[in-house]
Amino acid sequence: MRLPILLLLASALYAQSYEFVYEKAPFASCHASTLLEAKNGDILSAWFGGSREGAKDVAIWMSRRTADGWSAPIEMARHDDTPTWNPVLFRTLDGVTWLYYKFGTSPREWTGAYRFSEDDGRTWSEPRAMPAGLLGPIKNKPISLPDGTVLSGTSVESYQSWTSYAEISTDRARTWSRSGPVAHPTQPFGLIQPTLVPIPGGVRMFMRSRNIGRICASESFDGGETWSPAWETELPNPNSGIDAVALADGRLVMIYNDTEKGRSPLNLAVSHDYGRTWKRFLDLETDPGEYSYPAIIQGSDGNLRMVYTWKRERVRYVDVPLTSVP
Repeated sequence: MRLPILLLLASALYAQSYEFVYEKAPFASCHASTLLEAKNGDILSAWFGGSREGAKDVAIWMSRRTADGWSAPIEMARHDDTPTWNPVLFRTLDGVTWLYYKFGTSPREWTGAYRFSEDDGRTWSEPRAMPAGLLGPIKNKPISLPDGTVLSGTSVESYQSWTSYAEISTDRARTWSRSGPVAHPTQPFGLIQPTLVPIPGGVRMFMRSRNIGRICASESFDGGETWSPAWETELPNPNSGIDAVALADGRLVMIYNDTEKGRSPLNLAVSHDYGRTWKRFLDLETDPGEYSYPAIIQGSDGNLRMVYTWKRERVRYVDVPLTSVP
């Protein structure tokens, strides 16, 4: 009996767990989820939901995962007859939790907005608009640099180009400036929705691509003020959202669709050289359908936690043990 018990223990040590953030909700469709570990260990997740993406009834919703499971979704933002988009959760080093989102009839007409909480997401400020010309984090979480500077990946989708930028705050997300653009040398309709990770001496940015078919990267070594021309990584991209996280030991983990067409499968890859090379190590979803727009963090216990769109019907939450990362 000893061998089967050891096998079961080993299986549990390496097995990921799946659950849905909600079973029933007052909307038919959802997309673009985000997550954050609260200071007390709870998990907050937010997304946009309504009859369909871009419909006037689309609002921002949030749920909280405690020891008792996920709370029922609560509405966090609605803007009259204007759809809302792409929420992003983030906590600054002073402990303030921020919920960023966008509203507007299309990405070309977005206005950035936010709410903040000083009690770990229990209560929230009234919605406020970002300053003119700034959208806030466009899909993925900002990062805090060692000196306290906050860097946020953002992008603009115009009729002429898709272009990534960084927004910079030196006062813990109270005021912002913008740097960039970050562009591919030959693809003006190129790169949006950056995710940022710290690397030794700098920051690396990874972006989805529209026509290139690969995740692209750029880097900064002056606190995000200037960025290198973008280059193509080895990881495929079907013009769909990605996210990445820097683990405490320096490895990077990317969550992405490992295909140039469609939004299945959904996969994890690891890099031991700060994003220069990658190894796919886990397939989260392989069935037909849409599994997309993921968000990923490393929890206080070291494990990876992520959420993503599941067939546009639900938000799925996955916990992957750190021992599963090669």
